[in-house]
Amino acid sequence: MEFGLFVQGYVGKRAETDPLAEHKALMEETEYVIQADKSGFKYAWASEHHFLEEYSHLSANDVFLGYLAHATDRIHLGSGIFNPLAQVNHPVKVAEKVAMLDHLSENRFEFGSGRGAGSHEILGFIPGVTDMNYTKEIWEETIAEFPKMWLQEEYPGFQGKHWSLPPRKVLPKPYGKSHPAMWYAAGSPPSYAMAARKGLGVLGFSVQKVSDMEWVLEQYKTAVVDAEPIGDFVNDNVMVTSTAICAPTHAEAVRIAASGGLHYLPSLVFRYHDTFPRPEGFPEWPETLPEYTEEIIELLIAEELLICGDPDEVLTQCKRWEQAGADQLSFGLPVGVSREDTLQTIRLVGEHVIPKIDTDPVHRTSRFRQGA
Repeated sequence: MEFGLFVQGYVGKRAETDPLAEHKALMEETEYVIQADKSGFKYAWASEHHFLEEYSHLSANDVFLGYLAHATDRIHLGSGIFNPLAQVNHPVKVAEKVAMLDHLSENRFEFGSGRGAGSHEILGFIPGVTDMNYTKEIWEETIAEFPKMWLQEEYPGFQGKHWSLPPRKVLPKPYGKSHPAMWYAAGSPPSYAMAARKGLGVLGFSVQKVSDMEWVLEQYKTAVVDAEPIGDFVNDNVMVTSTAICAPTHAEAVRIAASGGLHYLPSLVFRYHDTFPRPEGFPEWPETLPEYTEEIIELLIAEELLICGDPDEVLTQCKRWEQAGADQLSFGLPVGVSREDTLQTIRLVGEHVIPKIDTDPVHRTSRFRQGA
């Protein structure tokens, strides 16, 4: 199992007391990725969201990733996601960005795509939509065109329902052989199977606990065997995310978690991701979950909803994800936790956990691309 980091420009309530909170959040997250590169993490994913106050201010993730391409050496940099809906980003512009980042990172870029988060974001670009599934139609029309733009000397053009283009040479072409690995941000079981059939890896941001891996893998790994890839190769990959806090002792890790305001992020998730089914009893915005106590943190650990503890405990918890079949475990940063404590988590995981689980020096996606 490989390891990654997921950043999204989370600002939270810090802006209420610090006028520089947004700037600090963005700059701190570049520092986290740079440290992850030094600590042996193989992937860093950066979100693309729009209009989602406090939750995600990382709207121009192509700029963010371009900076990191120069500031890092080995870690693969992924769009988690680029939104290829024509009303948000014209598909040709997306293809150009992907190829350019492939050059700047020298084959370290990963192309994750998706359809946006909830009605607040989608209606900003496509006003009047009453069914959020409408975006699936646009994504389906578009996604298979990217490999054609990258691999064909002259793209023959496209005439679809939602966008069109006359024949053109789409430049630059990706760097070297083939093109970056392609991923899809999936939520429901049918989405995992759909991605598998297209030969796409899955960014499983919706997987909350180890037991969720059962239905994820059943849907994906069964379908990927018969994949008809839209790209140059099958990216047989399921990435899942979990929040992680690692400290020298269990008590310190729990204290950090309990004081980190971790209750606020799930509340923002259901504020903006209104297509997600709301759990029974979950408060409706602007009400939020109550602040987590140390007792609640211990319960979250026991229920495998949070990776938290000393290095040996975190190693055991990560091995549970590996045993469940995850191809990649990416850590969503524990928002609200201090810069120093976050960097400590990254360093301790890199020193004590990753070397005991990920012993392959080559990235999984690099092997797929090289075999194309």
